[in-house]
Amino acid sequence: MRKIFLLCALTLVAIGVLVWRVAVKPSRYGTFVGAPSTEVAVLVAQPKAYTGKTLALEGTITEQCKSMGCFFFFRSGSQSLRIDIQEVAMTAPMREGRRARVEGQLVPYGDGFQLYATAVEFL
Repeated sequence: MRKIFLLCALTLVAIGVLVWRVAVKPSRYGTFVGAPSTEVAVLVAQPKAYTGKTLALEGTITEQCKSMGCFFFFRSGSQSLRIDIQEVAMTAPMREGRRARVEGQLVPYGDGFQLYATAVEFL
């Protein structure tokens, strides 16, 4: 009887772990290529020097898109940079206030610039 109870408990734990792994969204989207790392402040100060180049950034997510999570901002002091992750993670998990690492290209956007992400990892 004890063996049956133990077997049932182990089976329930295994099923629970599998269901949890399926339900949790991935934390990495796209493929990282090892692009050179830079800072938000540098990109905001000198965007034309980096336009069209593949770059890596790491920062804290602020102001993430509330409807689908398809973009967010990285801040450096009073400056911010929009990170568009729509192509790699259209329905990204809400991670506002947490850290992320992205790779992509700096492209014109409206009156300024944004990083068009090709890979994102939520840390």
